[in-house]
Amino acid sequence: MGAPRVEFLWWSECPSWERALAMLRAELEAAGLDPDGIEMVEIADEEQARERRFPGSPTIRVDGEDVQDPGEAPIGLTCRIYRRRDGRVSPLPDPADIRAALERTKGAS
Repeated sequence: MGAPRVEFLWWSECPSWERALAMLRAELEAAGLDPDGIEMVEIADEEQARERRFPGSPTIRVDGEDVQDPGEAPIGLTCRIYRRRDGRVSPLPDPADIRAALERTKGAS
């Protein structure tokens, strides 16, 4: 039973990635996991975006699964839009979605 693989995919032109990273680190710490264990993946061009199936910045994956299904979001260099659990649209994922993704990995261990 090891720690989950947590990937943070980001594009430098998107202004929300730093807040999302801080949110992710806080959620990892609250779950008793190492916030420094995040695999940082900067997406710098369209080719990388296609290779990594990048639906926009920021994208957080836990054990390969996106914390929120991107649905039909186009792949490419763009800022991502998330749907919060209360229905609002946000450039940041809902913290509850991050917690749920981390909980799923505990259940799978």
